[in-house]
Amino acid sequence: MTPFSYAHATDLAQALDLATAPGAKFLGGGTNLVDLMRETIERPAALIDVTGLSDGIEEREDGSLLIGAGVKNSALVAHRAVRTRYPVLARAVLAGASAQIRNMATVGGNLLQRTRCTYFYDTEGSRCNKREPGQGCDAIGGFNRIHAILGASHACVATHPSDMCVALAALDATVHISGAGGERSVAITDFHRLPGDRPDIETVLEPGDLITAITLPAQRLAANSAYRKVRDRASYAFALVSVAAALEVSDGRVRDVRLALGGVAHKPWRATQAEGLLRGGPATPGAFRAAADAELADARPLGENGFKIELAARTITAVLADLAGADA
Repeated sequence: MTPFSYAHATDLAQALDLATAPGAKFLGGGTNLVDLMRETIERPAALIDVTGLSDGIEEREDGSLLIGAGVKNSALVAHRAVRTRYPVLARAVLAGASAQIRNMATVGGNLLQRTRCTYFYDTEGSRCNKREPGQGCDAIGGFNRIHAILGASHACVATHPSDMCVALAALDATVHISGAGGERSVAITDFHRLPGDRPDIETVLEPGDLITAITLPAQRLAANSAYRKVRDRASYAFALVSVAAALEVSDGRVRDVRLALGGVAHKPWRATQAEGLLRGGPATPGAFRAAADAELADARPLGENGFKIELAARTITAVLADLAGADA
């Protein structure tokens, strides 16, 4: 592990000031960053501990929910408003990790998880453009069963590992950021980037930026929501395909819908094409399957992950059918 300095920030202003040091990174729960440091993939010169900052959950007058970036995943899942008003989020977090990890991991850190691509972690024997731009991508012609079928590029086919972020994408969450340029807010669907020519640039964060909170808007349909994760084993494996959905049905027709996919792209994939086809249409398995097929029409499988297309279509159909029954 590369030597580094350590400082604990007592407030936001101090955290942002410390972040001006060359090679500085923020440390929340450390459940991903510390692992990457051990593997020498991340080599920060300075760690700024921001635990204890922005660690509250506030129910606001407009019905929205403001979640501090420092909130532990276990506290998020336990919150009454999350469990009752946004069950898709609670279920996604519970599906994502063990209780021990949930007790350490933070909401802000969850957004910044890096891929679990085998080639990304193989620093000695594999080429990876995400780890070192311009090096090449051995996953494209290699073992790529877990890799992307949507939104990939010639430079990278890795997938985003977070379960929580898939639920946030379906819930129209907003990410609040503070940095040298002041405060700004970004839709969660715009926060993560597709790989393009620079897969190493994974989000819209600028150097020294700190995620401070996430807002969930008040949504009636969010109460009828679900998360389903398909994986090789039940014991906290990463998703082959996951689906986060919220559905409102009236008189047998889809009044409103939100749909996002995990395990299929470089970022949580908001299925806007499927949503557009579903709104106003019949709330039937046939309609759900047709919308899923349309969303996946542009999928580009690799040598070993073509099964994800059918798996995703069936999972979307099943989740929406379950929600339509619950909302009938």
